[in-house]
Amino acid sequence: MTLSPELLLDMAAQRLRTARPELSGRLDLSSPRALRAAKGRIAALDGPDGTDGALVVCVVSRFDLHNWVRETCRFALGLPADEIAAWRRSFTRTVYLSGRPDNLRQRFAFGHIGDDGAVAWTRPAPDAATATLRRLLKTFNGPQPLTSWQPTTVEIPAIAPAGRAPIHRAAYVATAKATVATVLVQLNHLLAEAVMDGLIAGGDRLTVRAVPRLTGVGEPFAALRIDTDTHRPDELQAYAGLTEETHLAPAH
Repeated sequence: MTLSPELLLDMAAQRLRTARPELSGRLDLSSPRALRAAKGRIAALDGPDGTDGALVVCVVSRFDLHNWVRETCRFALGLPADEIAAWRRSFTRTVYLSGRPDNLRQRFAFGHIGDDGAVAWTRPAPDAATATLRRLLKTFNGPQPLTSWQPTTVEIPAIAPAGRAPIHRAAYVATAKATVATVLVQLNHLLAEAVMDGLIAGGDRLTVRAVPRLTGVGEPFAALRIDTDTHRPDELQAYAGLTEETHLAPAH
């Protein structure tokens, strides 16, 4: 797949139309600059305090990419349909905070805590529902560059019957000039929305691969995470991609 500027813009605009179909016909989505302005208009419609939107808070004590990928999918798979719909309307907005979930679970209600206790998620809710938690903890900055890794395959836990046989895909992450914080944000959007679209289900296997940029990947993509290029604000960049079902031997 050739990741041309036109393709990136088309896919980014389609994401907005899917999340907010009632507004898409009234918004200019003809350029990266216009797309960014459209997102700002939608945020203003949802109110300055997020009363008409849905926010998830993710508390992180230590970060392991592959465990985080598995647990992120597990969290999204466990959400009821109404919360999924509200979260998608808010473009799967998520805030990352530094903290120890085990020390917080008696005071705050988490929708999911990872098996190793390193990461926890609140359920999608208006901003006010997590205001106390967000005031208590600092932002998880993750400023260090994301280093490359050997491809590793994770199996997504089955929360409920998937309605299809498990499949194997690759999740590619662009690491050039990427920090841990950047990857958390961008990969979260890709994985959560892939769950919503049925591209990821319980029992599936994901081989997580690092590449400098997605432009060199030869496999066809089923989904891409596209956002403003942090170094060129009037251009778009593909930060992560989920391939079509692959029959290649998975890495371990």
